[in-house]
Amino acid sequence: MSPGISIVLCCHNSAGLLPDTLSRLAVQTLSPGRSCEVIVIDNASTDATATIALECWPADCPIGLRVVLEPKIGLSNARLRGIAEARYEIICFVDDDNRLAPDWVEIVADVMHEHPDVGACGGQIEAECETAKPNWFDHFQSYYAVGKQAEQAGDVTDSRGYLWGAGLCLRRSAWEQVQETGFDFLLSGRKGRALSAGEDAELCYALRLNGWRLWYDPRLRMSHFITRERLTWSYLRRISRGFGAATAGFDAYQFALQQESPGTVGRLRRTWSWQVLATVRYLLQRPLKLLRTVTGGMEGDADALRVENLWGRLRELLFQRRSYSANLQRIRTSMSGKMSDKL
Repeated sequence: MSPGISIVLCCHNSAGLLPDTLSRLAVQTLSPGRSCEVIVIDNASTDATATIALECWPADCPIGLRVVLEPKIGLSNARLRGIAEARYEIICFVDDDNRLAPDWVEIVADVMHEHPDVGACGGQIEAECETAKPNWFDHFQSYYAVGKQAEQAGDVTDSRGYLWGAGLCLRRSAWEQVQETGFDFLLSGRKGRALSAGEDAELCYALRLNGWRLWYDPRLRMSHFITRERLTWSYLRRISRGFGAATAGFDAYQFALQQESPGTVGRLRRTWSWQVLATVRYLLQRPLKLLRTVTGGMEGDADALRVENLWGRLRELLFQRRSYSANLQRIRTSMSGKMSDKL
């Protein structure tokens, strides 16, 4: 029997988006005996998120819905609360602007049942835009978690190495194993309107360090509704800056995943000073691009987003001056036993 599915829908001031999102969840096809639930996590909302969620859920829907309040703002806090509240083995994270295909739950259950070594899986996401897409959108759609995550279905652990948080489906037993190592998020994810990011990739790194695999299946189809205010170059720049900040937290995991023993240069590359200097060097080698990016120009230019990404990384590295080395040591220590079993 395939495992039951808990859908965790994280919301912050989501009253305007929930009717469409929940209408897609309510029509999921379920095989006889399949268990499924929807948990709406109201993450410190100040609007009618909870009320709308309860009012627009069909009374005769075979999938049960609960609303749970999580007062501590932050996407990772909402997802952690969702995991704690979930009743079933497979926990799927859905955002308030995600609309799932009707066979999505069935495919998730089959994938996770057929691949017991997979700790998390994800699928293909299409854009559903409120207004016409900018001419640069298709080139940078991955910043919005839109498009394919791989060229074909299969294991993406050693190629892509992570999955988008929208539609990420997590095996509870894998999560429990990660928790046994003392895992705690270094990254918080988005907090309200702040575009911090990366907790989804961080979770994938932690799963990998514990020997779990990541799987992509394009049959898992969903759409991402993108509002007009997010279809702007200034918003995309902020996204890129947030991604750059997240990379400072990824360093600890990426270094731990490198199996070879580094020499002197390798050890130096893992220091805070080296990472700061490398980032500054890249930015200073491109002073005109840096200046034009800061002043808001270069719309549609990939180099502008690269500059934003590294600027975000530099700011976060400076913020982590006292904690960077400790984070590396904590991840290396907590995961060393697990990795030794794989080497």
